[in-house]
Amino acid sequence: MSRVGMQNATQYGSLTEYAFSKCDHCGKFSVWDSKNKVLIHPKISRSFDLADVPEGLAQDYNEACLILSDSPKASATLSRRCLQAILIDNGYTQRDLSKAIAQIISENKLPQQIADDLDYVRIIGNFAAHPKKDTQTGEIVDVEIGEAEWNIEVLETLFEYLYKGPAQSKRRKEAFEEKFKINKSN
Repeated sequence: MSRVGMQNATQYGSLTEYAFSKCDHCGKFSVWDSKNKVLIHPKISRSFDLADVPEGLAQDYNEACLILSDSPKASATLSRRCLQAILIDNGYTQRDLSKAIAQIISENKLPQQIADDLDYVRIIGNFAAHPKKDTQTGEIVDVEIGEAEWNIEVLETLFEYLYKGPAQSKRRKEAFEEKFKINKSN
């Protein structure tokens, strides 16, 4: 842009609103919103292995991870959606997520820690999708990044318990059975 163009342009911001850093390990740069202390670039994805997770669930999970720093509220909503899809995939087909969670918890099929965390994912997702007011201040209760990140961690725990663990166990059994058949013929 020429000097004349700059004189006629409206300035909307400056570099002082951003922080830049260079990773000592990879040498790449990152850009941060200084005011909101949010990473703008690069988008960070988690390194959880989704190999044994159904594709649709993996997509919702990845999207929830990618938007976490931009919108914890949207990330929590996607996590809640992913949770509901996990439950449906595992036979809990109620339209009401609360009822599906209550059913899986009542069946005592999950470790207690996972069962306890499930209800919190539902509650956080409800705050994201249906704003609630604080009973003392009257302010809308917002989803914070730590809460949205906790939702993602609960999904990872469920993926591990419901998909990855059984798939790994099946592969080990198949490998053992194959080995046993080979040794049995000798």
